[in-house]
Amino acid sequence: MKLRWKYLAASLALALALLVMVVLYSLATLPVAGGLQVEATQSALTFEGAQGEVFAARGVFKGDKLTAADLPPHLAQAIVAIEDRRFYQHIGVDFRGIMRAGWRNTQAGGTREGGSTITQQLARLMFLSPERSFRRKVQEALLALWLESQLTKEDILLRYLNTAYFGAGAYGVDAAARRYFGKKAGELSLAESAMLAGLVRAPSQLAPTRNFGGAKERQETVLQTMVETKALTEAEAETARAQPVNLRTPPETPPGTNYFIDMVAGDVRRLLGSASGDLTLRTTLNLELQRLAEGVIERRFEAEGAKKNVSQAALVALGRDGAVLAMVGGRNYEASQFNRATQAKRQAGSLFKLFVYLTALQRGYTPQSVVVDKPTQIGEWEPQNYSGRFRGSMTLRNAFAQSVNTIAAQLGDEVGTAAVIDTAKRMGVQSTLPAVPSLALGSAEVTLLEMTRAFGAVAAGVQSIEPYSVRSIAGNSQQALYTKPGDGKEVTGQLGASRAMMSDLLQSVVNEGTGKAARIPNVLVGGKTGTTQEYRDAWFIGFTPDIVVGVWVGNDDNTPTNRVTGGDLPASIWRDFVGRALPAVSRTSPQVARRNTDALNPGNALTPASPAVNPPPGEAAADAGARGSPEVVDLATLAIRGRRIQLQGILGEDDRRAVRALARFLRRREVICEPSGMPDRYRCNVDGQDLSRIILSNGGARATPDAPAELLAAEDEARSARVGIWRNM
Repeated sequence: MKLRWKYLAASLALALALLVMVVLYSLATLPVAGGLQVEATQSALTFEGAQGEVFAARGVFKGDKLTAADLPPHLAQAIVAIEDRRFYQHIGVDFRGIMRAGWRNTQAGGTREGGSTITQQLARLMFLSPERSFRRKVQEALLALWLESQLTKEDILLRYLNTAYFGAGAYGVDAAARRYFGKKAGELSLAESAMLAGLVRAPSQLAPTRNFGGAKERQETVLQTMVETKALTEAEAETARAQPVNLRTPPETPPGTNYFIDMVAGDVRRLLGSASGDLTLRTTLNLELQRLAEGVIERRFEAEGAKKNVSQAALVALGRDGAVLAMVGGRNYEASQFNRATQAKRQAGSLFKLFVYLTALQRGYTPQSVVVDKPTQIGEWEPQNYSGRFRGSMTLRNAFAQSVNTIAAQLGDEVGTAAVIDTAKRMGVQSTLPAVPSLALGSAEVTLLEMTRAFGAVAAGVQSIEPYSVRSIAGNSQQALYTKPGDGKEVTGQLGASRAMMSDLLQSVVNEGTGKAARIPNVLVGGKTGTTQEYRDAWFIGFTPDIVVGVWVGNDDNTPTNRVTGGDLPASIWRDFVGRALPAVSRTSPQVARRNTDALNPGNALTPASPAVNPPPGEAAADAGARGSPEVVDLATLAIRGRRIQLQGILGEDDRRAVRALARFLRRREVICEPSGMPDRYRCNVDGQDLSRIILSNGGARATPDAPAELLAAEDEARSARVGIWRNM
């Protein structure tokens, strides 16, 4: 018997010795540097569009450190209820909570509940690594006991809230409040506080910007827990559940804007250096134009890309003052972050003739000057025309409109390559330009952005324009850290004789030359096509009085396209985009609206044609339309009181799932349909909204090729956002 007690005592002594050794080892190996490390100089960036709408956020949000006076009581109650309901009773380690968690995990057959207290979590965040081991748990417990001996409960809770990660790059609850809701932590509603409290257990998984449904479910769990802990009454919890929670940023950053965001992030570093703190950027991006640009490119590539062996495109739209209104750097940012609008250097082809002809005009040539298209040799170089023939005498205007290579080569040789390079540099081309005769035909490699700004200078009548993407930058307290000089002022420049003549030449390209595909009814358009050897690159850059847009198409591996020229796919993309972009530009700028109606042809106001939604009076009398609760036949066909109504602009595909979704949406709603002005086609309204537009903007169906511009734009919006039928495109 005595021997058994001796063995038991020895075993207990050994176990106690091992425990002491583990504790001492854990103390000895505590990390000196601490656990959570956040770059001190890294700034979080919130991106606003030109009209102030937040569309994206990047970086690590730090916010302000809360004090006891800043902390809303319901936020503290929510965190304590969901993370550590015995926070005010335990000494840093909750042995009762550990046993409860162990029992529940055993019952569930896996880890379902943790036993760590808020103090332990703070100890881990401040001092320990994310490593999961018994040693780290011992260290965590020892540090928690030490923290409890040094700090009050309020201090521990505040430090925890100021340190915890809440997802989407937000460290600390004030950063999370600003990141998700655009407000300080002290301004949070009960519903918002409950949602934030629910994030700390799984911040990456539950961040409402990526999983709003999951965050909402977790919020309801927090509110119910607060009821159980007597922090709320059931009535107060029910009121909070009904409160709207509006995110500052959309659930998903629009995928195509990432090329623009990359460029803006670089501009911020140039403007502010290594500024710390969270920053809000008011950018120049017009989100409506951005969606339109992405949609137009995808529509054209779906129809013609494979047939024409072209896989990539880029587009830049600049305002009159150089503001970047839209930018497409490629067709899929996730597949490639390389920005083909700002980083890709490709041969310019005939685009470069802009600088050759402008230099010649400055030396005394005029659009009426007679030049001769003939075999030409400069040194060992013999330029050839695209047509393979020579036309003899012609005016300079006609030579430019038809993009005659021999004339450009002769002019370049006459004025001198150095003078052409000087003109290009003064207009904003920054790429290296080799001083060789073939430069006149665009043998140099340039970017789309620098060529577009050069055309923009001609359009604005100034020496050069400076593209910019940021209008202003503000810090957490909304103090202005940067405002673009001259912000809000229009670029004004008195066209010199050479610039006026150059503008006339560019208009001739569209009116009767290689850029005819870019014509827009009732709109003054100037531009230039560009095609490189073996059809490896195709360009069109053009302008109206208020916007300059550059388009490039080609292949990343520099393989030839299937005979794509600048007057083909690029000019068509340009026309599709600009034709529908002008009304949006006019809506956001009164000066633009006035110029679009007056300045193009003085004394004869011209406006872009808009589709007629309502029929002429005679037709309205013959067909009064229909109204009532409809039956959905297919995506383009409704049956209202026995009449079949064909929706204008919608393809009548028989997608059963989409048909059922449309039928659910229209159930017990009254639809009012009127003739559209097209035979047997109707525009219908439900709850004051156009039904065709609702269907297309939600990705419910495809648009017909002859759909009105606003319906094609709605489809482009859905396509760029990848919703509905475009989700996996």
